[in-house]
This record gives sequence, C-alpha cells and structure tokens, in this order.
Amino acid sequence: MQTQDIWNTYSIDIKHFILSKVKDAVVADDLLQETFITVHTKLDTLKDAGKLKSWLFAIARYTVLDYFRNNNITYEVSEVDMTFDDQKLEHTKEDCLRGIIISLPKKYRDPLFLSDIKGIKQTQISEQLHVPLPTIKSQIQRGRKLIAQGFMDCCDFKVNDAGYLVGEIKDKKDCKMCH
Repeated sequence: MQTQDIWNTYSIDIKHFILSKVKDAVVADDLLQETFITVHTKLDTLKDAGKLKSWLFAIARYTVLDYFRNNNITYEVSEVDMTFDDQKLEHTKEDCLRGIIISLPKKYRDPLFLSDIKGIKQTQISEQLHVPLPTIKSQIQRGRKLIAQGFMDCCDFKVNDAGYLVGEIKDKKDCKMCH
C-alpha cells in the first residue's frame, strides 16, 4: 500500500483523533502532516499490513505526545488512550491488564501508563505532570504492585517462591475485571 492510499483511507480519522487531543485545528493539521511524514518514511518497517490502522494511530499518539512534551503541555490520560493495539476476540491477559489499569487511582494510573505503556521516560513524566521525580518513581512502583494485586484478585494469580506472578487467565465470563 502506498502512502497516498493510506492518506486517502485514514487521514480524516487520524485528524479527528489528533484534534480530540490538541483542541486546535491548525495544530492538528500540522501534527497530521508530521504523522504522515513518519508513516511515509517508516512504511517499509510495517511487517503486518493487518496492523496498519493500529500502527497509524500509535504514530499519531506519539506525535501528539511529542508535541505536548516539546511545548511543556500536560497530557491528560483518558480511557480511550488505554487501548492496546491488536484487539482480539479471545480473552487475554491484556484484557485484564486494561481493566486493572483503568481501575487504578489516577495518581498511580497516569504515571504508570505514560511510563510502561507509552514508553515515556520518568523524568519527562515528572515534568509533564508537574510532580517531583522521586514521587513519580514511587507512584510507578506502587502502580506496578497494584497491577500484580489486580491479577491476584481478578484471576486468582499467585506469587511463586521466586517472586514471580503465576497463573492462568480465566474465561471472560469468570473474570472479575472483564466481565
């Protein structure tokens, strides 16, 4: 697929997504262009054409996050952002993880999400959220512990002797987070 075809198919959806984040049509147009420059230059790295749409939205999300970081704008995490690429029909650990993350208190959820899901450095998160770095680090650690506890509560996982979380995902109908 060529960049022009991708533009014709997805540019309106991507622009709406970007506009929902930045709330400024001129900035959204600029970020849309940046997104598609990245798409054009990185298109050869897409290995599975079936993941094109999620790949495009991931590029757009990172472009928006870069804009916020470069302009020192705080990014508010929403439940819409807490989507994982590759949504599947069967019940997976990602389904449980999404439910657990969404249920976390905001003070743990936002830093953890930005760090572990979006891959933003903790120093940048500290700057974005206007929270001291040691506080961000402890919130992320506490959030990770709450996720482990969430898997224990949700699907009856256990911590083994080596300190690893072990267990099997229940069927969706039996899962306390996803049902």
